[in-house]
Amino acid sequence: MRPGPRNLITDVAGLRVGNAHDAGLRSGATVLVGDAPFTAGVHVMGGAPGTRETDLLAPDKLVQEVDALVLSGGSAFGLDAASGVAEGLRAMGRGFAVGDVRVPIVPGAILFDLLNGGDKGWAANPYGPLGRAALDAADADFELGSQGAGFGATTMDLRGGLGSASAVLESGVTVGALVAVNALGRVCDDAGRFHAAPWELADEFGARGAPDFAPDWEPYGDRPPGSATTIAIIATDAALTQAQATRLAVAAHDGMARAIQPSHTPLDGDLVFAAATGARPLADPVWDALRLGHAAAACLARAIARGVHAAAPGGPPPAWAERFGSG
Repeated sequence: MRPGPRNLITDVAGLRVGNAHDAGLRSGATVLVGDAPFTAGVHVMGGAPGTRETDLLAPDKLVQEVDALVLSGGSAFGLDAASGVAEGLRAMGRGFAVGDVRVPIVPGAILFDLLNGGDKGWAANPYGPLGRAALDAADADFELGSQGAGFGATTMDLRGGLGSASAVLESGVTVGALVAVNALGRVCDDAGRFHAAPWELADEFGARGAPDFAPDWEPYGDRPPGSATTIAIIATDAALTQAQATRLAVAAHDGMARAIQPSHTPLDGDLVFAAATGARPLADPVWDALRLGHAAAACLARAIARGVHAAAPGGPPPAWAERFGSG
């Protein structure tokens, strides 16, 4: 397993990512859009999720493909970012055909960043325009860290951020992860060594080595219920059914648990979408699906560390680079 050429989720051909944020608001939105509709699934493991159109991703539902997936800050207000994306896609003529009408299918998930010190006293919800701006910015290349949905994100003791990573399997299948890290838990130890270190490739988040797991450590902090959440997308060019995409999302949660301690708490809304473009049929539907799940978990753990590692100064809390240096 090796990183793709960009080490981004957009190493999956046909996918683009766009980010938009408002520095005064200290929040933003991120969109994953395909050149064509793609199969998608979802799995929620946190106790306080905020979502849009996730019910239609169940394998027994009519619509089997989506046009885009959205990650946003703003708590429930941020769900409007998907409306901005849908408006932009409609203007492009994209969407599920119902007679002569096109309805873009844009599931989304949000994280809570309303208490991070930004100006939240808006007169009109800003997230629709942020979603549209993110769609307009969509490209194969994009920045990590304090970008898009990760702009105002935090962890227990460090600034959060937007992360991504990819891997190419021996079969030639590509897997990628995109994540906005806004966790109640911690992503590294007191020396800045990431919990995801065993899965690091090519020194992508500092090569600090294995962390001290401190088994007697207990979570601390005073965040109110529902004020955290790590939201992610796993993508692949494999041909998957909606049921298989859902299983891929389930497997990817292992990566979240490896990289964030604790994860999937009652106070987080931790969620993973899965996206499959269908370019590469699985030679072995059982073992290749298993390998995909393993790669997805490893990619997500790496993406989480990369997002925090790349966060820019501008807290509180401090960015990783402020506390531990730029290495």
